[in-house]
Amino acid sequence: MANTLSGKRVAFVVAPEGTEQVELTEPWKAVQDAGGRPELVSTSPGSIQAFNHLDKGDTFPVDKVVSDVSPDDFDALVLPGGVANPDFLRTVPDAVGFVREFFAQQKPVAAICHAPWTLIEADVVRGRRLTSWPSLQTDLRNAGAEWVDEEVVTDTGLVTSRKPDDLPAFCRKLVEEFAEGKHRAQARSA
Repeated sequence: MANTLSGKRVAFVVAPEGTEQVELTEPWKAVQDAGGRPELVSTSPGSIQAFNHLDKGDTFPVDKVVSDVSPDDFDALVLPGGVANPDFLRTVPDAVGFVREFFAQQKPVAAICHAPWTLIEADVVRGRRLTSWPSLQTDLRNAGAEWVDEEVVTDTGLVTSRKPDDLPAFCRKLVEEFAEGKHRAQARSA
Protein backbone atom coordinates (compact mmCIF):
# COMPACT_ATOMS: atom_id res chain seq x y z
CA MET A 1 0.00 0.00 0.00
CA ALA A 2 3.00 2.31 0.38
CA ASN A 3 2.39 5.01 -2.22
CA THR A 4 -0.89 3.93 -3.74
CA LEU A 5 -2.47 7.25 -2.73
CA SER A 6 0.53 9.44 -3.54
CA GLY A 7 -0.61 12.97 -4.35
CA LYS A 8 -4.25 12.32 -3.35
CA ARG A 9 -5.98 14.66 -0.93
CA VAL A 10 -8.62 13.05 1.27
CA ALA A 11 -11.21 15.05 3.20
CA PHE A 12 -12.27 13.72 6.60
CA VAL A 13 -15.52 15.52 7.41
CA VAL A 14 -16.52 15.66 11.07
CA ALA A 15 -18.64 17.69 13.48
CA PRO A 16 -17.02 19.76 16.24
CA GLU A 17 -17.95 17.02 18.75
CA GLY A 18 -18.99 13.39 18.74
CA THR A 19 -16.64 11.68 16.29
CA GLU A 20 -15.66 8.17 17.31
CA GLN A 21 -11.90 8.67 17.70
CA VAL A 22 -10.69 5.33 16.35
CA GLU A 23 -12.95 5.74 13.29
CA LEU A 24 -11.04 8.95 12.57
CA THR A 25 -7.50 7.94 13.50
CA GLU A 26 -7.30 4.49 11.89
CA PRO A 27 -8.53 5.54 8.41
CA TRP A 28 -6.37 8.69 8.72
CA LYS A 29 -3.32 6.51 9.37
CA ALA A 30 -4.25 4.20 6.47
CA VAL A 31 -4.45 7.17 4.08
CA GLN A 32 -1.10 8.52 5.32
CA ASP A 33 0.57 5.09 5.16
CA ALA A 34 -0.61 4.80 1.54
CA GLY A 35 1.01 8.15 0.70
CA GLY A 36 -2.18 10.24 0.72
CA ARG A 37 -2.75 13.57 2.39
CA PRO A 38 -5.65 13.54 4.85
CA GLU A 39 -7.23 16.85 5.87
CA LEU A 40 -9.66 17.41 8.72
CA VAL A 41 -12.71 19.38 7.57
CA SER A 42 -15.33 20.52 10.07
CA THR A 43 -18.18 22.97 10.36
CA SER A 44 -16.18 25.49 12.39
CA PRO A 45 -12.48 26.36 12.81
CA GLY A 46 -10.31 25.41 15.77
CA SER A 47 -10.37 21.83 16.91
CA ILE A 48 -12.79 18.95 17.22
CA GLN A 49 -13.45 16.84 20.31
CA ALA A 50 -13.33 13.13 19.56
CA PHE A 51 -14.91 10.48 21.76
CA ASN A 52 -14.18 6.91 22.78
CA HIS A 53 -17.77 5.73 22.74
CA LEU A 54 -19.33 8.08 25.36
CA ASP A 55 -16.10 9.29 26.99
CA LYS A 56 -14.15 12.29 25.74
CA GLY A 57 -11.07 11.36 23.78
CA ASP A 58 -8.47 13.61 22.19
CA THR A 59 -8.88 16.87 20.35
CA PHE A 60 -7.72 17.32 16.76
CA PRO A 61 -6.97 20.55 14.87
CA VAL A 62 -9.28 21.46 12.02
CA ASP A 63 -7.49 22.03 8.71
CA LYS A 64 -10.42 23.51 6.77
CA VAL A 65 -13.99 24.66 7.35
CA VAL A 66 -16.54 22.92 5.14
CA SER A 67 -18.07 26.22 3.99
CA ASP A 68 -14.63 27.31 2.69
CA VAL A 69 -13.76 24.24 0.61
CA SER A 70 -15.08 22.37 -2.39
CA PRO A 71 -14.99 18.71 -3.37
CA ASP A 72 -12.91 20.01 -6.31
CA ASP A 73 -10.09 20.36 -3.75
CA PHE A 74 -10.10 16.64 -2.84
CA ASP A 75 -9.83 13.20 -4.43
CA ALA A 76 -11.87 11.25 -1.87
CA LEU A 77 -13.97 11.58 1.28
CA VAL A 78 -14.05 9.74 4.62
CA LEU A 79 -17.00 10.05 7.00
CA PRO A 80 -16.10 8.69 10.45
CA GLY A 81 -18.89 7.59 12.77
CA GLY A 82 -19.89 8.22 16.33
CA VAL A 83 -23.56 8.79 17.10
CA ALA A 84 -23.46 12.58 17.61
CA ASN A 85 -21.08 13.34 14.72
CA PRO A 86 -23.29 12.43 11.71
CA ASP A 87 -26.42 13.48 13.56
CA PHE A 88 -24.97 17.01 13.76
CA LEU A 89 -23.52 17.00 10.23
CA ARG A 90 -26.86 16.17 8.66
CA THR A 91 -28.27 19.43 10.06
CA VAL A 92 -25.61 21.57 8.34
CA PRO A 93 -26.51 22.34 4.71
CA ASP A 94 -22.87 23.09 3.74
CA ALA A 95 -21.75 19.68 5.03
CA VAL A 96 -24.64 17.84 3.35
CA GLY A 97 -24.00 19.60 0.05
CA PHE A 98 -20.27 18.89 0.30
CA VAL A 99 -20.97 15.16 0.71
CA ARG A 100 -23.54 15.08 -2.11
CA GLU A 101 -21.11 16.77 -4.49
CA PHE A 102 -18.53 13.97 -4.03
CA PHE A 103 -21.09 11.61 -5.53
CA ALA A 104 -21.95 14.03 -8.34
CA GLN A 105 -18.24 14.28 -9.16
CA GLN A 106 -17.92 10.45 -9.13
CA LYS A 107 -15.32 10.52 -6.34
CA PRO A 108 -14.93 7.66 -3.85
CA VAL A 109 -16.49 7.94 -0.40
CA ALA A 110 -16.01 5.81 2.73
CA ALA A 111 -18.44 5.89 5.68
CA ILE A 112 -18.41 3.82 8.86
CA CYS A 113 -20.79 3.10 11.73
CA HIS A 114 -23.39 5.91 12.09
CA ALA A 115 -21.88 8.02 9.27
CA PRO A 116 -24.48 6.84 6.70
CA TRP A 117 -26.96 9.17 8.43
CA THR A 118 -25.17 11.98 6.61
CA LEU A 119 -25.41 10.00 3.36
CA ILE A 120 -29.16 9.63 3.89
CA GLU A 121 -29.52 13.40 4.35
CA ALA A 122 -27.46 13.97 1.20
CA ASP A 123 -29.93 11.67 -0.62
CA VAL A 124 -27.21 9.47 -2.11
CA VAL A 125 -28.11 5.99 -0.83
CA ARG A 126 -31.13 5.19 -3.02
CA GLY A 127 -30.43 2.02 -5.00
CA ARG A 128 -27.10 1.46 -3.23
CA ARG A 129 -25.96 -1.61 -1.26
CA LEU A 130 -24.29 -0.72 2.04
CA THR A 131 -23.84 -1.48 5.70
CA SER A 132 -23.73 0.56 8.90
CA TRP A 133 -24.21 0.28 12.63
CA PRO A 134 -27.28 -2.01 12.86
CA SER A 135 -29.56 0.67 14.35
CA LEU A 136 -29.45 2.58 11.04
CA GLN A 137 -30.76 -0.30 8.90
CA THR A 138 -34.39 0.87 8.92
CA ASP A 139 -33.36 4.47 8.14
CA LEU A 140 -31.24 3.25 5.23
CA ARG A 141 -33.95 0.96 3.87
CA ASN A 142 -36.50 3.78 4.14
CA ALA A 143 -34.08 5.97 2.14
CA GLY A 144 -34.00 3.35 -0.64
CA ALA A 145 -30.78 1.49 0.19
CA GLU A 146 -30.22 -2.25 0.43
CA TRP A 147 -28.78 -2.74 3.94
CA VAL A 148 -26.62 -5.81 4.64
CA ASP A 149 -24.86 -6.99 7.78
CA GLU A 150 -21.30 -7.42 6.49
CA GLU A 151 -17.86 -6.31 7.66
CA VAL A 152 -17.23 -4.09 4.65
CA VAL A 153 -19.37 -3.38 1.59
CA THR A 154 -18.26 -1.70 -1.62
CA ASP A 155 -20.74 -0.37 -4.16
CA THR A 156 -18.95 1.33 -7.07
CA GLY A 157 -16.89 3.82 -5.11
CA LEU A 158 -18.87 3.79 -1.85
CA VAL A 159 -17.21 1.86 0.99
CA THR A 160 -19.14 1.21 4.21
CA SER A 161 -18.53 -0.71 7.44
CA ARG A 162 -20.45 -1.35 10.64
CA LYS A 163 -18.21 -0.64 13.64
CA PRO A 164 -14.69 -0.20 15.00
CA ASP A 165 -14.06 -3.97 14.86
CA ASP A 166 -14.39 -3.68 11.07
CA LEU A 167 -11.68 -1.02 10.75
CA PRO A 168 -8.92 -3.28 9.32
CA ALA A 169 -11.15 -4.36 6.42
CA PHE A 170 -12.63 -0.86 6.04
CA CYS A 171 -9.19 0.77 5.84
CA ARG A 172 -7.87 -1.75 3.30
CA LYS A 173 -10.91 -1.33 1.09
CA LEU A 174 -11.02 2.48 1.26
CA VAL A 175 -7.37 2.71 0.23
CA GLU A 176 -8.10 0.37 -2.69
CA GLU A 177 -11.15 2.35 -3.83
CA PHE A 178 -9.43 5.71 -3.36
CA ALA A 179 -6.46 4.50 -5.42
CA GLU A 180 -8.83 3.55 -8.26
CA GLY A 181 -10.04 7.15 -8.40
CA LYS A 182 -13.34 8.21 -9.89
CA HIS A 183 -16.15 5.70 -10.30
CA ARG A 184 -18.58 6.78 -13.01
CA ALA A 185 -21.47 4.89 -11.42
CA GLN A 186 -21.03 6.95 -8.23
CA ALA A 187 -22.93 9.82 -9.85
CA ARG A 188 -26.07 7.71 -10.30
CA SER A 189 -27.16 8.44 -6.74
CA ALA A 190 -26.34 12.17 -6.70
